[in-house]
Amino acid sequence: QVQLVESGGGLVQAGGSLRLSCAASGRTFSTYNMGWFRQAPGKEREFVAVISRNDAGTYAADSVKGRFTISRDNTKNTVYLQMNRLKTEDTAVYYCAADSNSEYVWDYWGQGTQVTVSS
Repeated sequence: QVQLVESGGGLVQAGGSLRLSCAASGRTFSTYNMGWFRQAPGKEREFVAVISRNDAGTYAADSVKGRFTISRDNTKNTVYLQMNRLKTEDTAVYYCAADSNSEYVWDYWGQGTQVTVSS
């Protein structure tokens, strides 16, 4: 069982920055692919970014590419999402997720952290 706890959300003005963190329990964090997703009010949950196990590679959605960066620290069992040049349309609840089977099927989810970008 893996527990994921997000933190770092909050209220920020457009153009500002936030860094989200997701702390994971368990001894095998480095073997998990990790992802960030978000869900805005009235919308479906959508993919934001992914980082493969052992930090082998990253990929981000077109909507955030060049502004958001995903990274991980396997010594701290933590994955990060650095969000720069935030836009009002980035307002959402942000979730981290873990793929423990290396299939990019997300079997563990955090509880989410709210990010609100004001104009």
